[in-house]
Amino acid sequence: MPQHQSAIKRVRQNKTRNERNRAQRSRLRTLVKNTLASTEKETALPIYTQAVAYLDKMAVRGIIHKNNASNKKSRLTKYINQLS
Repeated sequence: MPQHQSAIKRVRQNKTRNERNRAQRSRLRTLVKNTLASTEKETALPIYTQAVAYLDKMAVRGIIHKNNASNKKSRLTKYINQLS
């Protein structure tokens, strides 16, 4: 257990940030999953747009790596384009 006040505060901050990051990653995974679950282009496009915007936001914030975001966006775009 931390003894110094700054170390105690750091543990508290880390816990809060970990919960926030986990929630954001969970929302990201849900958006990607919902996009890939869509079967019609008309219904998939709004979800796709939202997912791509959120991927960019998470990459900027450092929640995921920028190349990871790019790969996911590429995969989603390829899926959307093959829908009829």
